[in-house]
Amino acid sequence: MNNQDFTATIFVDATPQDTFNAIKNFRAWWSEEIEGTTDQPGGEFFYHYKDIHLCKMKLEVMEENKKLEYLVLENEFNFIEDKTEWVDTRLIFEITRQGSKTKVVFTHQGLVPEYECYNVCNDAWTGYITNSLYKLITGGKGEPNPRDKDGFNAELAKKWQLN
Repeated sequence: MNNQDFTATIFVDATPQDTFNAIKNFRAWWSEEIEGTTDQPGGEFFYHYKDIHLCKMKLEVMEENKKLEYLVLENEFNFIEDKTEWVDTRLIFEITRQGSKTKVVFTHQGLVPEYECYNVCNDAWTGYITNSLYKLITGGKGEPNPRDKDGFNAELAKKWQLN
């Protein structure tokens, strides 16, 4: 059976080290609404987009300049029946040098077409990886979701305590 996990690949004019460092900086390419640690093994962070998507992740694998792997510990969507579809899935970033370019393969392991959120998530990840992360790596500035103008929601964060 073919692998059905969501995957996106980009090639960038940057070193594997610069690419690795950019990926770990989720606030610069995914969302400014991230609380916690995204760049240390064992570190946990909380992401949310309004009350539409809330997620808690943990960095489980970090191979310097080669691989990052994050486990989704908790997840909640407000727009689908099974609000926890991402729980126990993994965000995997594999970095390799190919000629004069650095290749990044992003796989959301466990995000499959059978999931109700797949089409929305496919579109979102495609934009974040091929646009925002690409721009961060190649130009120094990504296009993350901006911080909510009303500020960080402390009540919401309390529910998603970080260890």
